[in-house]
Amino acid sequence: MGDVAKDLTAGTVGGAAQLICGHPFDTIKVKLQSQPTPLPGQLPKYRGAIDAVKQTLAAEGPRGLYKGMGAPLATVAAFNAVLFTVRGQMEALLRSAPGSPLTLSQQVVCGAGAGVAVSFLACPTELIKCRLQAQSTVAISGPGPVAVKYGGPMDVAKHVLRSEGGARGLFKGLVPTFAREVPGNAVMFGVYEALKQYIAGGQDTSKLGQGSLVLAGGLAGASFWVSVYPTDVVKSVLQVDDYKNPKFSGSIDAFKKILKSEGVKGLYKGFGPAMARSIPANAACFLAYEVTRSSLG
Repeated sequence: MGDVAKDLTAGTVGGAAQLICGHPFDTIKVKLQSQPTPLPGQLPKYRGAIDAVKQTLAAEGPRGLYKGMGAPLATVAAFNAVLFTVRGQMEALLRSAPGSPLTLSQQVVCGAGAGVAVSFLACPTELIKCRLQAQSTVAISGPGPVAVKYGGPMDVAKHVLRSEGGARGLFKGLVPTFAREVPGNAVMFGVYEALKQYIAGGQDTSKLGQGSLVLAGGLAGASFWVSVYPTDVVKSVLQVDDYKNPKFSGSIDAFKKILKSEGVKGLYKGFGPAMARSIPANAACFLAYEVTRSSLG
């Protein structure tokens, strides 16, 4: 089995594990990010992550925590296959000889390159996911018409293609997606390899146990969000913004308006659920990837 096929297969398995573990946390993150700024004297819809979980369960039941999962589930194979395959191919290009270890700086470059590739898949997928996750929040955002209610991922895609500029509409938020995926994956893969080498006591990490892989993968996932979280907030508010009456003209405008109205705290809305998700979800992803990859020979 060739290296590309191994990375494709292992990346798919890793992505499925990540999605199953992490999607409920992601739903709460998006709900917190996309809730409107309360007027003076008003309380926000959600007081925090726990309150968002309680309200979601009360209004929608457990299924509400998995709302929007159809879009990433449909593309998880492609997303993680591309992420790990591009990373693997870049590793092959940068190696001085077949099988030779890479430096940490080279691992960072490989992660950044993989981030460029997956941005084109992440942007439309997450636009659909964010619309579904946030619609119960933005629907009560104040006076005016109620936000469009979507029946599912395909309904979102059809609406955007029909009413929001065609295929271009599905790539709304591409700039902040790049700003998240490129540095985020550079940091994540760099931290992952650094931690594996630290635990192993050298560059040979092939003998590490599953516990070590879980630890390295979980902390690497956390480093992703620590390094780029504000760009994810900007991406989310742009992707759920009203097409006909937008609040934001672009990424920089969204960043400035969030900073002005809510301060730095506004750029970290939903950070708790994101961190709570990233550790177990990425631990599951990297472990599933490594186990699957090694089982393929």
